[in-house]
Amino acid sequence: MRCVQVCDNIQKMHVWDIAKSGSRTTVDVAGGKKITEVDCTVCGQCITHCPVGALTARDDTQKVRDAFAAKDKIMIASVAPAVRTSWGEKLGLTHEEATQNRLASALRAVGFDYVFDTDFSADLTIMEEASEFVEKLKAHLAGKPVKFPMFTSCCPGWVRFIKMAFPDLVPQLSSAKSPQQMFGAIIKSWYAQILGVEPDKIYHVSFMPCTAKKYECDVECMNSSGARDVDVVLTVRELDRLIKSEGIDVKHLEESEFDAPLGTASGAGHIFGTTGGVMEAALRTAYYFVTGSNPDPNAFRYVRDYDGFKEATFEIAGTKLRIAVVHGLGNIRKLCEDVQSGKAQYDFIECMACPTGCAGGGGQPIEEGQELGEGRGRILLDLDRSMSLRFSHENPSIKQCYKEYLGEPLGEKSHHLLHTDQSKWELWK
Repeated sequence: MRCVQVCDNIQKMHVWDIAKSGSRTTVDVAGGKKITEVDCTVCGQCITHCPVGALTARDDTQKVRDAFAAKDKIMIASVAPAVRTSWGEKLGLTHEEATQNRLASALRAVGFDYVFDTDFSADLTIMEEASEFVEKLKAHLAGKPVKFPMFTSCCPGWVRFIKMAFPDLVPQLSSAKSPQQMFGAIIKSWYAQILGVEPDKIYHVSFMPCTAKKYECDVECMNSSGARDVDVVLTVRELDRLIKSEGIDVKHLEESEFDAPLGTASGAGHIFGTTGGVMEAALRTAYYFVTGSNPDPNAFRYVRDYDGFKEATFEIAGTKLRIAVVHGLGNIRKLCEDVQSGKAQYDFIECMACPTGCAGGGGQPIEEGQELGEGRGRILLDLDRSMSLRFSHENPSIKQCYKEYLGEPLGEKSHHLLHTDQSKWELWK
């Protein structure tokens, strides 16, 4: 009954319940309803905590195999930050062996023509989201009516939750798309232009630690390139199955770099995959946008937390910012109730549906009885510390993208491709 317990006690969504009795006892959707009739956020925590494999996510690997077989598509893979922390766990690799560059080689061995890093679009998300926050802040300081807090919007499980449970707070979501959807829009527009092909010639596979991302790529208003921005999402579990099915000896693959220009990322992009990382990355760049100089890259590390909730106050150019970071839907519900009632007042809030963020996502490998999200998250923090490039706004490929194609953050083209109307999301297809 761990699926019921994690949904009831941690996520507090109460989607599952015990059905029937005696030898016929089973787990089913609460109230005898269909899954589409209850407030399920598709976070996948029930799947990762099911010890018997009775609950599984939809397997989309055949869609990818069919695309390879078609032979008329340019196959592009993009790899989310948290994927690099876990992809080798079920393939017999140590953490030292399961590098992101070995993963890039594995995906090329599977057959992908180009392998990119979704951390690039995490940096892109920061450019847009930090600009959005600074714009609101400046308007507020100028005496204009602005409602705070602003909520991050990169987690589709969280976005589904706020629509279901707190619809009056939806206008306070950032309009920025998630890194996955920004990446899809850029691949099918700017990169298609670079390749000199029509967007529908590209087949984009997004590798994610998340089950809700499968839902997100199907949301119609997310498509802004003129084609379907993300063709299919595979979880880390599906990634491992895909590699195994090709008989690839990953341990002995030579490492290779991600392809350019969409394979260049900063340390700020890496930490998107763990709780507090989006906030920390956004504050680094917001500080630069306000002051014109970089802060100490570790100046905002106090938002890091694995206990479920963290608040902090920072000062940028004499303005105090009240910040909150929360992960796990049960914790998020409590915070939203406090925001609604006026008990809690913040300027900027990061929310992640899964405990520990994407590192503990519903699409990650399952280790029965173990919680591995915190350890995976620390891998990303270590990667950030090891990099010389730690600010999204200093990413040379991001600069190139704005110079050659987008123009500027929050500009007309950026707004069309990289932002969405949060009120248009459909909860179920």
